[in-house]
Amino acid sequence: MTTHPSPAVIARYADREADLDEVMVWSVEVHLEDCADCRALVAAGTADDTQALLARVAAAVDRGIAAGPAPAPRRRWSAARNRWLVWRLMPWLTMTVAVLGCAVLLQAVRPSLPSLVAMLAPVAPLPGVAIAWSRRHDPAWELIAGTPAAGLTMLLRRTAGVLAVVVPALALASTRTGVSLALTLLPCLAFTAATIALGAFIGVRLAALALGSVWTLAVVLPAMDTAELPLVLQPGSTLVWALLTLVLAGLAATRADNFRRLASHN
Repeated sequence: MTTHPSPAVIARYADREADLDEVMVWSVEVHLEDCADCRALVAAGTADDTQALLARVAAAVDRGIAAGPAPAPRRRWSAARNRWLVWRLMPWLTMTVAVLGCAVLLQAVRPSLPSLVAMLAPVAPLPGVAIAWSRRHDPAWELIAGTPAAGLTMLLRRTAGVLAVVVPALALASTRTGVSLALTLLPCLAFTAATIALGAFIGVRLAALALGSVWTLAVVLPAMDTAELPLVLQPGSTLVWALLTLVLAGLAATRADNFRRLASHN
């Protein structure tokens, strides 16, 4: 209710014997939460015995507050202490950074191998994204899934937290091995967008697992066998990766409603 209820409606609401439909009762109660003037009108329209009872209750509450212990000092808010995402993701992000570090070292020892950093770049963020949006690894999942903030917006926020760690690690690994940043960051973003887009249909965790498995079997293992960088990671493929990222991001945006369903939150 955006306007004040009429005095007649207020009087009917205050009268316990009046017949007021449920929709009107709900509208008045929602309005009363933010309007002190209308609350005063409701209080003035109640019976004398009701007003006396409310006055006694208010006085008793005031005495209880005055006689009670002093309120505990408010703790300083800390993102690290109040967000499960920081601690739950630490092992996975640490593992990702460690694997990229091993790829850099192995590249230095065996320069004849195809660029391991470039081949790991597409799947580097997938473990973190899968864990960041998984009911099996979120102790507050039921609370989060039932809030208005749940959905694609929260998934993107958590994904950005994962990329904030993975992207700098990839950039550092690329500079150490001489790999083009475009050939590491663009596939990384494309697979992240693909995970979100596919996750709208089968769940983010399953999408990350499926994409990681397909990439490993179809690209990484054959490249290690032939000792040649696959065609999809050649310098001429950067435009394709950029367009693919934009298309997949647009697809994920059109399926935002799917992330409101619990089935897509696995």
